[in-house]
Amino acid sequence: MTYDHTPVTVAGKRAVVIGGTSGIGRAIALGFAAEGADVIATSRDEERVAEVTAAIDDRGVETTEITCDVAERASVETLCKKAVDTFSGVDVLVNSFGGAARRSVLDVSEDEFERVMNVQLSGIYRATQVFAREMDGGSGASIIEIGSLSTSLSIPELAAYTTAKGGLEAFTRVAARDCAPTRVNAIRPGFTETPLTAETYAEGTHRHERIAERTAVGRLAEPEEIVGAAIYLASDAASYTTGECITIDGGFAAGAFEE
Repeated sequence: MTYDHTPVTVAGKRAVVIGGTSGIGRAIALGFAAEGADVIATSRDEERVAEVTAAIDDRGVETTEITCDVAERASVETLCKKAVDTFSGVDVLVNSFGGAARRSVLDVSEDEFERVMNVQLSGIYRATQVFAREMDGGSGASIIEIGSLSTSLSIPELAAYTTAKGGLEAFTRVAARDCAPTRVNAIRPGFTETPLTAETYAEGTHRHERIAERTAVGRLAEPEEIVGAAIYLASDAASYTTGECITIDGGFAAGAFEE
């Protein structure tokens, strides 16, 4: 008896990673490139874009250097056109961007709340809409939104961030229907060692120790440990997977109960 299956690979795919110059986004961009995908990794930071583009180029795949600000539709449209012109199409979009200002519901200003929404929720909408209109879902196109475990934990003082990430998950489910046959999924990473979390969850701090204690594997994640899920969702092996939010938290939720 033989078993035919679709391999989990992004080799030959044409991918754009917005927020691909730092943390999880950067790890995904470089992971895709190492697997043989052509990749554009972008953000607002020109220096970081140049650095990661060079790293992608070193892996022997096609790439190009361009910045993007997801708060501006024109910038997203320019990125999409550049990607289509460079690759003759786009198969995979990864949206991995946003920061987490620590403000409670009582303290966050209206301006700050709206700023976070404009990037982390409206930015998801802009990028997904612009690219989905150009993608060929019949050829296995895939959009991956990077969310957060905060949506199920209600972490104090992350009012705007958690609200935006909760909206991202709802948007993912709706987009999966509206954008079909292009697949739209989300990844919900747990606590991960990135430049954005370096100060808040620095090793040796009480927060870091508490998180490690409550995580089944006993530590925070490295960005590279999120890449496998992204490769799966971007691959043709995930052809029947859409509208899903995959949690990768090292068993944090499984170990959350305390006697």
